[in-house]
Amino acid sequence: MKIIIPELSNPIIKEAIQSFPEVEFLPADSLEQATEMLNHHQADSILSGLDYSSRDVLLAYKAGIPLKSDYFSSSFICQKDSQLYALADGGVNKLPTKDQLYTIVADTAETFTNFTGDQPKIAMLSYSTNGSGGKNPDLEKIHFVIDQIRQNHPDYLIDGEMQLDAAIIPEISTKKFPTSQIKGTANILITPDLNSGNLLYKAMERFGGFTIAGPIIQGFACPLADLSRGSTTKDVILTLDVLIKQLERSNHA
Repeated sequence: MKIIIPELSNPIIKEAIQSFPEVEFLPADSLEQATEMLNHHQADSILSGLDYSSRDVLLAYKAGIPLKSDYFSSSFICQKDSQLYALADGGVNKLPTKDQLYTIVADTAETFTNFTGDQPKIAMLSYSTNGSGGKNPDLEKIHFVIDQIRQNHPDYLIDGEMQLDAAIIPEISTKKFPTSQIKGTANILITPDLNSGNLLYKAMERFGGFTIAGPIIQGFACPLADLSRGSTTKDVILTLDVLIKQLERSNHA
């Protein structure tokens, strides 16, 4: 397995890759060169972003790598002790349409399952729980996605709309959303827009003490990853772990 990392000389990267002696890591002089190397089958994936903005990374991926989904998106894997959540989309789609939101959910569930092997329990997050916020086009979009996911992925558990506490705390779910499929045990958190997704992942990282993988960039012909420029060595190790498991699963598909 070969992964291109343009920032291979960065001290944080150098420390992180010591945890993966079985992987060959390749340098690149630029993001454009990295995508060219990938397209010439010189490697299996790219990880970048520690010294580049997410905008530059995403533009390079979009310009140089074909899509496999209708849209591309991002998810974060957030881990703290025994707690692990996938969170999307906090890195790409500003105001997703209902079709984009469906793709975000489906691709994030695949990312989560490839990494953990666990059943997706998906919470569609909102300011409202189970109709408490009245009628709103944003809530109608969430309900459309829930219906489509239940039809196309009956093995997934999905519910919403719901507030964060009802998604992850069983006692509160019992009070606020007693008919919920996931009953306060969500392991995938889907936010309605980029603002809320980015704020939530940063809060989990900085206030909650979670190690954050990603963003994992979804929807392209091969697994890809971006990094925050504030990523730690632990973040990079977790990101590589997620990326490698995506590659292993795709190689055995």
